[in-house]
Amino acid sequence: MNIAFFLIAKKETVYLPFESTMRQALEKMEYHHYTAVPLVDSEGKYAGTLTEGDLLWKLKNTPELTFSDTERILIKNIPRRMVNTPVHISEEIENLLSLAVIQNFVPVVDDNEIFIGIIRRREIIEYFVRKYKGM
Repeated sequence: MNIAFFLIAKKETVYLPFESTMRQALEKMEYHHYTAVPLVDSEGKYAGTLTEGDLLWKLKNTPELTFSDTERILIKNIPRRMVNTPVHISEEIENLLSLAVIQNFVPVVDDNEIFIGIIRRREIIEYFVRKYKGM
């Protein structure tokens, strides 16, 4: 099975440019009710995943930091504790499933490492539930 079947295209995905500020991240994550978002560098390549935990640890470890200060802190300077490994669009479903077990979403890149979207664990589970019920 082709993993492109599960792909949520980049234009339909909430992501952040790597050069965004902490405040932009906080506001986007709050607005969309997401706990993690993919990061994309200036060349369009997948650059990692930012989580609420990363933001909270930054706040905890920077005692003088105020909310207004978050406008000056770049995401690229916030340590990230989680590694969301991407898959290539041409990968086999087995590789996708092994990542989906440990990641809520799996970033998808093309052959040039350009971020093209995500595959959420939810769609994978829903697919297999429908398939199971159809047996």
